[in-house]
Amino acid sequence: MNTQIQAIHFKADQKLKDYIATKLEKLETFYEDVVDAQVFLKLENTSAKENKIIEIKLNAKHNTFIQKEIALSFEAATDIAVDALAVQVKRFKGKALEH
Repeated sequence: MNTQIQAIHFKADQKLKDYIATKLEKLETFYEDVVDAQVFLKLENTSAKENKIIEIKLNAKHNTFIQKEIALSFEAATDIAVDALAVQVKRFKGKALEH
């Protein structure tokens, strides 16, 4: 899967990018029609500890899945977002099989 990762107003290290890409690749086991993913990483300027935002746009052949999460770390936000995307993808695939 082609994954584009954009860190907004900061530089994401390679370890974080690899972590995100590895997590996203697991989604292909649920739905093989995934084409690519666009990931946006943002640091929210707030006093709250949960200020790491990840927004994932997953492009598939017949649909686009979008998930946005905020957490204490980008890794935690990635885990939550990917789990939510897996639910969306499975639900979409289930509906597609019914028709």
